[in-house]
Amino acid sequence: MSEKYLSVGQVARRSGLPISTLHFYERKNLISSERNAANHRVYRREILRRVAVIKVAQRAGVPLAEVADALASLPRQSTPDTKDWARISEVWHNDLTRRIELLTALRDKIARCIGCGCLSVKRCPLYNEKDHLAQEGPGARLL
Repeated sequence: MSEKYLSVGQVARRSGLPISTLHFYERKNLISSERNAANHRVYRREILRRVAVIKVAQRAGVPLAEVADALASLPRQSTPDTKDWARISEVWHNDLTRRIELLTALRDKIARCIGCGCLSVKRCPLYNEKDHLAQEGPGARLL
């Protein structure tokens, strides 16, 4: 096999992912493979960078659909460069900032609830925040 290509096993070992995850990524159009003369799945070496970006994005909580959209804008047959990665990170920056703010607010509210023990759907500011329909009684109100 040419040094230009890696087998699915090599990509799995180098990326630390199971082969089944690589196949899943391929079904979701996050990565792509080719077939060699023996009809075995092979990947261009550049796939390791894509897999690294996918792993980092998943750790940051970026949904796979958003990862797929971002990766779709990258060149398929060449190694993405610094400008390509900068463009992707710019797209995710605002969303990640918003998530951080939401999680920080949630953390701060949970800190007030520790030891509360109320478990009240009617009064809990985390479970039932700003529920104006609750004043009309139990059950679905908008049906």
